[in-house]
Amino acid sequence: MNIDPLEGTAPTDHDDGDDKIRCDACPIRCFIRPGRTGSCDRYGNVEGVLTRMDPVTVLQRHQEAGKPVVPFATVAQEWSGDLVRRSDVFITGTGAGTTYPDYKPAPFIVSHPIDGIDMVTVVTEGIFSYCGAKVKIDTDRHIGAERALVLAEGEAIGHVTTAEYGSQMLSLGGVHHFTGSGRPAGLATMRALLGLCAGEQVEMTVEGGSDLTLRAGAAPIINGEVDDRMRVGCGSAAIGMFAGQWAPHVDEVVVVDDHITGVLTEHQAGVVLGIEPSGIKLKGRKSTPGRYFEIAAPGGGWGGTDLDDPLEIVKGYKPKIAKPGQTLLMVSTTGTDYAYFVLDEDLRPQPAELPAALRESVERVRDNCEPTLTSVLFMAGAGGSLRAGVTSNPVGLTRSVRTEETLVTCGGAPTFVWPGGGITFMVDVTRTPRNSFGYVPTPALVAPLEFTMPKRTYLELGGHAESIVPLSEAFGDTPVAVVASDQRNPWPYDSPPASRA
Repeated sequence: MNIDPLEGTAPTDHDDGDDKIRCDACPIRCFIRPGRTGSCDRYGNVEGVLTRMDPVTVLQRHQEAGKPVVPFATVAQEWSGDLVRRSDVFITGTGAGTTYPDYKPAPFIVSHPIDGIDMVTVVTEGIFSYCGAKVKIDTDRHIGAERALVLAEGEAIGHVTTAEYGSQMLSLGGVHHFTGSGRPAGLATMRALLGLCAGEQVEMTVEGGSDLTLRAGAAPIINGEVDDRMRVGCGSAAIGMFAGQWAPHVDEVVVVDDHITGVLTEHQAGVVLGIEPSGIKLKGRKSTPGRYFEIAAPGGGWGGTDLDDPLEIVKGYKPKIAKPGQTLLMVSTTGTDYAYFVLDEDLRPQPAELPAALRESVERVRDNCEPTLTSVLFMAGAGGSLRAGVTSNPVGLTRSVRTEETLVTCGGAPTFVWPGGGITFMVDVTRTPRNSFGYVPTPALVAPLEFTMPKRTYLELGGHAESIVPLSEAFGDTPVAVVASDQRNPWPYDSPPASRA
């Protein structure tokens, strides 16, 4: 994404005439010439009036069962004003504008009856320096050490965090990367996060690790190769799942994994099935029977290790137990890598052709591996001054969100609100309308927010009662884009706040 923070009309310290107007939508406070936009491209000078350049996105609930889903965020039309079924329309913060400098009410505070109850939805766009992205990369490969820096445009934008089951995790952004490492690092962070949140392909590098090309909702590209499946489980889990299928056809199975390598005959599954010990001896640290840690260094080879040859982890066989002709299957946790061996007279594994029965089991491992995906969760703290655009008593909003009297959505998409102080939320960026996220070159990201609650609750919170307007009268001359709701999302009015119960 090519963003010049001073593209358009740069901010200046004074107005030198020429019919410029000053934008107050973010701390940059650009002077904008007629027909131009400010640094963020979000606001422009339209015939001397400060104007939000993008249309407000309104969700239309898809009603007809069995009808193909309308591609999300591609249905644009002029607002017809037809609100016969207001419960089927939801106004989002996408394109709405901000409350900044926050002493003023939110751009849209709309009332609408839902199931006989007067509801209010407060709609705004938040400017977030306190934001970031949690990125889940489904892959069996090692991409870098935990705590290793993640770089974009040569600047640190985050770090690798603790791995999850079958996935590597990144923590990107945050206020320190936006504001604490200099302007080039802040802008690089902003561009990378904006690209990820916008569903664009973003390139980054893990320091001392892999080159990553990531896009939300797509398979990750690691060191130039698409990783298409995540592991079925760790080596021990794979033994548990497939022991019964392997037992009749092979004397020993080793499932190679960077975390927990499994050995069939030692594993509890093999013992229960009555499989005789093979006498195999592995490198690494034995944890419990049939489970080995640290068999090799992490890497891009077998099972997320640095192995190209799995026999490197075999120390040998116990001659009092092993016998010539004994068979060994070694397989990775995705079934991508596998090898079959037969012990010779010196009890050394020799490569052999994989029998058909075992080939079927290897394919079963592969079939049980889910497709890989890059998941991007935008995370932000909405506990700051933007609350003043909702109510004159900001802490009341925080408390009502915590008690679930108020529903928080992001572009109409469901959010997870963290327990504890503030309004810290996460949202799957693929569930928000297209172009939901923007930026200001302070640097910071801009994201839509909607707070929905009963009107009674809103008034009790000290809400801006004088700014409430019926939904049918909310837009005036404001351009509106009507889009089909994402069918994965619960309809906001089907998730009533607790006080409606």
